[in-house]
Amino acid sequence: MTISMEKTVKTPAVAARQPGFLQKGYERLGLAGSAAALVLLFVSLSAAFAPLLAPYDPDFPDLLAALSGPTAEHPLGTDALGRDILSRLMWGARVTLAGPGLVILLSTVVGTVLALVAAWCGGRVDTVISWVLDILFAVPGIVFALISVAIWGPSLFTVVAGLAVAYIPYVARVVRGAGLRERNLPYVSAAWLQGQSGAGITFTQILPNVQGIVIAQAISSLGFAVIDLAAVSFLGLGVQPPTADLGLMVKSGFDSVLRGHPAEAIAAGVLIILIVWCVTVIGDRLTTAARSMR
Repeated sequence: MTISMEKTVKTPAVAARQPGFLQKGYERLGLAGSAAALVLLFVSLSAAFAPLLAPYDPDFPDLLAALSGPTAEHPLGTDALGRDILSRLMWGARVTLAGPGLVILLSTVVGTVLALVAAWCGGRVDTVISWVLDILFAVPGIVFALISVAIWGPSLFTVVAGLAVAYIPYVARVVRGAGLRERNLPYVSAAWLQGQSGAGITFTQILPNVQGIVIAQAISSLGFAVIDLAAVSFLGLGVQPPTADLGLMVKSGFDSVLRGHPAEAIAAGVLIILIVWCVTVIGDRLTTAARSMR
């Protein structure tokens, strides 16, 4: 009797290849959003490493080189005090990014907490919080900044504090709507029946499900914060000279425009527009992605 043994070769299952971080980011942002993210990353890195990359001290005046055009030593020329414009742009971008970033961080944290509390509690608590948010929303952000400056004096931190209060409803109103939708879903009722507290459900169950909307709204609001902070600096109520700031550079370069030297004002203005465009495009793409995932 012949026994035939059939050899079975086991082929290992080929695991599905998961998209990497960069591919996921590209799928969410698209071509325009990815380009905006790269530009914003370049500007951010240039600002972060300004002490190493800037060719000159941004506050050092050289009156003999005042209002010189682009040269090999000064690629973008100099301002009315002979300071290198490129160096001041790199240092000024630090304030222009850090200030609004702090505004959005503070307003997002406070606004998200208020919105989730209103969505969970409902009733009078929701009514009172919504009423306060409506009042804040009706007042322009720059008015809060001016009030803050009038109380504590002109500085970057007083402007940041005023704008942070003004931007709370921008985040809170969107998060509240998303929180109300999540509040009525079955998984919330199941967690409640299991004995979890309202605070635990709100911040461990609902918050992770709305975090995409929170991030998208925060980035979308960042562009407006950049504009408001630059406007306050242009009025001379924010960052004070000789500190480099893009809004302050537009103001100081405005007088030079009348003398036929618009380089400083144009360079600072273009960089502000570029930063606002980048964060706006990224915010729009993230908002669209967050809505499609619901």
